[in-house]
Amino acid sequence: MNEKQINEHIYVGELNTLAVNRVSEPGIYLISDDQTEVLLPNAYVTKSMEIGSFLDVFIYTDSEDRLVATTLKPYVYLYEFASLEIVDNMKFGSFVDIGLPKHILVPKNKQKSSSFNVGDRKVLQLQLDDKTDRLIASEKFDLLKEIKNLEKNDEVEIILYSKTPLGYKVIVNNSYDGIIYHSEIFENIKIGDKKRAYVKNIRDDNKLDISLQKIGEKISGDKVYDVLVQNGGKLPFTYKSEADDINAKFGISKKAFKASLTKLLSEDKIVLEEDSIRVK
Repeated sequence: MNEKQINEHIYVGELNTLAVNRVSEPGIYLISDDQTEVLLPNAYVTKSMEIGSFLDVFIYTDSEDRLVATTLKPYVYLYEFASLEIVDNMKFGSFVDIGLPKHILVPKNKQKSSSFNVGDRKVLQLQLDDKTDRLIASEKFDLLKEIKNLEKNDEVEIILYSKTPLGYKVIVNNSYDGIIYHSEIFENIKIGDKKRAYVKNIRDDNKLDISLQKIGEKISGDKVYDVLVQNGGKLPFTYKSEADDINAKFGISKKAFKASLTKLLSEDKIVLEEDSIRVK
């Protein structure tokens, strides 16, 4: 007896466990507990898919709005976030690649950026269109307003989606809005990165202050050395580096940076090269 439980209903944009119900010319039909059928095209059918066996499949709609199943795993699931590549532009919106044969539309009214250029990547949320129930991608995020089941110092999953004068805006656990302040970033990061992080503060406006380092945890006690280690052991900085660049990367003044370099060199922890420093 199969230990898996098939879905009671079929859910678009999600991973569904369905049973093989019958074989047809275009593929095999899968069925949910409520007897709804969906086609798994021949391109994804294997000999092991016998009638009565259970399959985990992703459900979307084809160009004629019919339900279709695939054994491919998309880059993003319903209400989740991912950095997606723009592959085409139309007057009514842009299309992005989510790892399936069918590209997903980002309607014009779901775009916030001034430009959607082919080849660029955008952090988007996979949603269902209110009117058609088709899968769409959106820059206008559907996030939870009230923070639940999170406390200070909790470990979370984040994706960076926007850079501001204060820091990087992030989505936390696919549910909440948060920020990492520039002064607390000691590694190379970019929009689209997914990372493990920590809740530093839960604000009164239900936004989260996020830290990439565990609260209170230090590596060596020397900020310059820590940042070097976190960036692969080498960075293009020297005594002559600009103060603004030093502050942006290390969060300290040029005077403090030079003092730290001198100390680390005397301790034989780093090597100063012509255009960079590296951990010894």
